[in-house]
Amino acid sequence: MAFVRLIVFGFLILGVIYICLAFYSQSVRRERLEKRWAKEQPDGVTQDEYVDKGMVEYHASFRPKLLWLVFIVPSIALGTYVYLSN
Repeated sequence: MAFVRLIVFGFLILGVIYICLAFYSQSVRRERLEKRWAKEQPDGVTQDEYVDKGMVEYHASFRPKLLWLVFIVPSIALGTYVYLSN
């Protein structure tokens, strides 16, 4: 029963960490896009359009998918530890 409790609370904590990292990563990307727009100021494109297009490209990229490693790496580490200790 203690192992089940560890898994449940572990995934809850990892979920909170994942959400925090996802928000942080998006805010950093948005800030970078805003700075790039201010530096380049492309003709005929508003800042909101430029940032929105950049965020769509960001969500389609590989980087946000790497955040899932927050769940995968600790799970593999715990599973390996349990396997090797038995």
